[in-house]
Order: sequence, then structure tokens, then C-alpha cells
Amino acid sequence: MNKERRFEALVSGHSALLYRYAYWLCDGHHASAEDVVQETFLRAWKSLDQLQEHQAAKAWLMTILRRENARRFERKQFDIVDVELDDVALNDDRFEFELDSHELRRAILQLDHAYRDPLLLQAIGGFSCEEIANILDLGKGAVMTRVFRAKKMLMDIMNPQASEASHG
Repeated sequence: MNKERRFEALVSGHSALLYRYAYWLCDGHHASAEDVVQETFLRAWKSLDQLQEHQAAKAWLMTILRRENARRFERKQFDIVDVELDDVALNDDRFEFELDSHELRRAILQLDHAYRDPLLLQAIGGFSCEEIANILDLGKGAVMTRVFRAKKMLMDIMNPQASEASHG
């Protein structure tokens, strides 16, 4: 298979997953997530000859994406925009779902990257602990511990009363 077809297969097979992961890494900013994914595919195109096994493509692309996300902080200064609560439409039928999504996203973003990254790779990427260990350059045991602790921390953040009851 020629390089163009291999690349098209990568894009069509992995772009949705990469976008979902980038969206989390970019704190829900669509444009930033799209930029990171685009940069990821650009770098993947340039290095496509290095990918020997098609089965390794997902982990290879996720590694590139994580590095591209880190690079965006080296390259840019981000503008912060304040939004008034009155400007947000609260009468939408989807508000309750979005609130739950927002609360979960907020809770996940409170986690340190050491715990957030393995959790997101497992939950969004569907990676095994061994694959996550390879992507993050950690031991499998460390990944398992971090995912377990991340889930516990999330439960504590999302339901502090239950956490206090179990500890006290």
C-alpha cells in the first residue's frame, strides 16, 4: 500500500478518537483540539515511514498528539475570556446533561496530569494498561495504580459527602 493510502487509512480510522482525546486535553476548546489533531496528522505524515506495524498506529498517534499538545504551550500565549452567567443560555433542554458533562469535565481537570492522562487514555482511548504504560513511558503497575487513584479522586471530587462518610 502506498504512503497516501496508508495515511488516509490512519486519518479515517483514528481522527474521531484523536479529536475526543484532544478535546479533553484542550479543556473543551474545539478550535484548539482541531489544531492539535491537525498538527498530529501533519507530524504523522512526515514520520509515516517509521510506523512499521499497523496495529501500533493508535498508540503511535496518541503519543504524537500528547507531544503536540505540550508544544502548543511552548508556542502560544492564550487569551482568557470572561463570560457572564447571563450570557449562557440556561433554558436549553440539554442543560442538565451538559451540566453533568461540565461537572465531570471540571472534576477530571482538577486531577494532576499524572493521574488524568492514564485515566483519559483508558476511558477515551480504550487503551489497556500495558499500552498506556508504553505511551506514557511508565511501568504497567504504575499505570494501574494511577488509574485506580484517579477514579477514587474523581469519586471524592464528584461526591465529597460520600467520601467524608467513608473516611470518618
